[in-house]
Amino acid sequence: MLTIKKRMGAAAVAVLCMAALVCPTVMADNAPQALPVDVPAPSAILIDGISGEVLFEKNADEQMPPASVTKIMTLLLTMEAIDAGKMKLEDMVSVSEHASSMGGSQIWLEVGEQMSVNDLLKATAISSANDASVALGENISGSEDTFVALMNQRAKELGMNNTVFKNASGLDEDGHVTTARDIAIMSKELLSHPLIKQYSTVWMDTLRGGETSLVNTNKLVRFYEGTTGLKTGTTDSAGYCLSASAERNGLSLISVVMGAKTSEERFASARTLLDYGFANWQVYTPKPLEKPVEPVKVVNGTESTVAVESHPMAAVVIKKGQEQDIEYKVEVVKDVQAPVALGQTLGRVVLYIGDKEIGSYPLTAVKYVGKLTFWVALQMLWANMLNMK
Repeated sequence: MLTIKKRMGAAAVAVLCMAALVCPTVMADNAPQALPVDVPAPSAILIDGISGEVLFEKNADEQMPPASVTKIMTLLLTMEAIDAGKMKLEDMVSVSEHASSMGGSQIWLEVGEQMSVNDLLKATAISSANDASVALGENISGSEDTFVALMNQRAKELGMNNTVFKNASGLDEDGHVTTARDIAIMSKELLSHPLIKQYSTVWMDTLRGGETSLVNTNKLVRFYEGTTGLKTGTTDSAGYCLSASAERNGLSLISVVMGAKTSEERFASARTLLDYGFANWQVYTPKPLEKPVEPVKVVNGTESTVAVESHPMAAVVIKKGQEQDIEYKVEVVKDVQAPVALGQTLGRVVLYIGDKEIGSYPLTAVKYVGKLTFWVALQMLWANMLNMK
């Protein structure tokens, strides 16, 4: 069904369309769902990895220690530093005494040892090495304390409102807490950097010319179809934690589990959430409009109307079986004041399921239309007279 709405102001339409450009993929139903099976972990969440919409949650805002899932932020800041040109994969990092002193999971870095950013990323993402994670943070900010301040600043920017980092590794420390929802937020941000998957999807690798073996702490990398990462965490205070991501048929999902009693429980919980998501949601690619949109009237323009065009529509995520319920509507301004810029937003195409908006895409002017001034009108009149002759 196609409906034309001409009651919107141009400014309102522009704002709405800009919002659609920033986040064109949204969920058909963003209300958290009840699972038909139990998730034993005390805190968990499942989100769409593109839009960030919540598909399921259980105590998702309860603050808990995250253990080595903390390293998602360390990896994110490393990816951002690489993208910004502040560091390169081949850069060599000199290991400090502080980094080498980290306990828990480690690759036994020695003071003064030189290791590339690439290898430190391997150790951090695959084997959850605390010494490698701290070495990366020190390389970015100079010290772990300064890096932790950067971690907290980035968390605030991302809207991780219930997170406080105290270190770059995730070792137990009073006040070092986050939530399943906040972990999902930073996981989504990390996965927006394609480079991370070159590390987070590796099952086994080596360092130091084969002398040091790495085995991924995330068993789903080997045993769950479509796994793209992301990070495990285990300490006495945190229990067993996991942020697990996977992609199938264009659908990207992120499941987060915190405080599980056993390693088996965390992997089973994450697998249950991912299975539920893939079984009940799908990616839908919108169809082209059935008929062209009528031109928009131009007030005081060198032309009376301007044609509009819709742009390629990004996919949306919907519940399986809802394809037939999707309704297309067109919202366009009644008129526009000249001058009109090429590509100026004049409306949007909106997708609905019932009265729920699931996505919108801009309608823009196909060409420039100038303002009709006295001198322009005189020139046009003169040109017409010449043509008549």
